[in-house]
Amino acid sequence: MTGLADRSWRLLRDEPRDGATQMALEEVAAATALEDDLRTVRVYSWEPSTLSLGYRQDADTVDWAYCEQAGIDVTRRQTGGGGIYHDRDADISYTIVAPADEVPGDLMDCYELFCEPVLEGLERMGVDADFAAVEQSSIYYPSCYLRDINPAHDVVAPATAGADARKISGNAQYRQRDVVIQHGSISYALEPTRHVGVFETDLEPAVFTDRVTSIQDEVGIDREAAVNTLATALGEWCDADEGDWRDDELEAAADLATRKFGADAWIRNREVLETSEQ
Repeated sequence: MTGLADRSWRLLRDEPRDGATQMALEEVAAATALEDDLRTVRVYSWEPSTLSLGYRQDADTVDWAYCEQAGIDVTRRQTGGGGIYHDRDADISYTIVAPADEVPGDLMDCYELFCEPVLEGLERMGVDADFAAVEQSSIYYPSCYLRDINPAHDVVAPATAGADARKISGNAQYRQRDVVIQHGSISYALEPTRHVGVFETDLEPAVFTDRVTSIQDEVGIDREAAVNTLATALGEWCDADEGDWRDDELEAAADLATRKFGADAWIRNREVLETSEQ
């Protein structure tokens, strides 16, 4: 249990939602943390499957025709890094939201703190995972899972493989209204054709499987069990109460999803629509 456990936290075992709503809910949780003194940890999935672009990623790196044909949504995150294909069944995502003045000011120290429950959850599943021991150079920069592996925030498995370990989770942080928001993608299973297909590139799927591993490949645990294990580890880390979104939070997220995270102006150009522009 972390030293943050003496504060008010809620654990959300969230239902599948579209990508724009998932990103909007993070900003709503930031407001709740500041205004209502309630911090959030949650585990969630994406429906439909979604490509989330890094904040500064060029929209021209996306194979828009492929995404449309495959029924894959596209949104843009507030965090940097490369694009991540979040498969409805092959991806497990999480979020941690807390006021900035309650967590380490040093970015690396904050990553270390916030990744504690993620590593604990993987360990409970039987996955030998840890922060990358060595850097690995980029294969394809627009893709989060194929860009350079950074020991500060990239998790690999099996950890004992050293330089031969493959990426299993990417994690990123940003600050919104004096709140730190960390979210991450954990690979439950591999969908290499789609991971490569969403990008405007001729990379072969084998390039992806050479760099990335998954919970299923490492230990074969059932997806529902993996999700519950991760959620429990997150909840115990901060002594969170089981909770859910309030109606007003869902309403605020729906508005934000419409004028920001689901709008072409944001997805392609990082522009936020005002209410009158919807």
